[in-house]
Amino acid sequence: MSDKTMTADEVVSRLHSGMTLGIGGWGARRKPMALVRALLRSDLTDLTVVSYGGPDVGMLAAAGRIRRLVAAFVTLDSVPLEPHYRAARERGAFELTEVDEAMFMWGLRAAANRLPFLPVRAGIGSDVMRVNPGLRTVTSPYEDGETFVAMPALRMDAALVHLSRADRLGNGQYLGPDPYFDDLFCEAADSAYLSCERIVDTAELTKEAPPQSLLVKRLSVTGVVEASGGAHFTSCAPDYGRDEAFQRLYASTPWAEFAGRYLAGDEQAYASAVRDWQEEQG
Repeated sequence: MSDKTMTADEVVSRLHSGMTLGIGGWGARRKPMALVRALLRSDLTDLTVVSYGGPDVGMLAAAGRIRRLVAAFVTLDSVPLEPHYRAARERGAFELTEVDEAMFMWGLRAAANRLPFLPVRAGIGSDVMRVNPGLRTVTSPYEDGETFVAMPALRMDAALVHLSRADRLGNGQYLGPDPYFDDLFCEAADSAYLSCERIVDTAELTKEAPPQSLLVKRLSVTGVVEASGGAHFTSCAPDYGRDEAFQRLYASTPWAEFAGRYLAGDEQAYASAVRDWQEEQG
């Protein structure tokens, strides 16, 4: 067993343009934003992004880094439709494959289990089939003879996720109310990079919470990054909630202006710029 710790920039150095990249979390909840910001500091582009989308997708879309997006939605939760994503989509900046939430989940499960597809009822009788003419159906070989959507595997070159705690070996723990399928993202990708609020000794992982909270197993993790506040401005319960005020700023600010002030430097510069803004607000 080896020490898998690295920096966010070292993670990005292992990625390449044109790859298929999965991003864990859900909407504006526990997104690996420190890793996304590191990606935005690079020159990587032409990405296929697979995500239950939030500001990760909005930022990458606004920056022109996405060639194709596979998603069930792109939302900021309290802001129903991610505005920077919407603007990029309206100008035709990337190709979109939009599927039902359950179909997306079964696509992850298929990839995690190295299956080409999994049958799912979701999507039958809906416009999902019309807007995705490449989807196929399968018929049960048993006496029920039911027809299902054959949801193709969402196989990825790399995945980025953020969790509450991790050890240096790659075991990752969530302490909040929902796993958000981050384990499936890691298992469905050729390589997976886990950022966390704090790296602890392995024995400490089960002192804070039960073994069931150990969501991500070291066998599916390539690298671990300690990034306190690494999900900001999305939530990472119970460590912190979503920064609603800063999210409103993000949603209402032209992209070039937001990126110029908050994304031009490293994580220390980002944190400093956020603190400056908070002081300005009183």
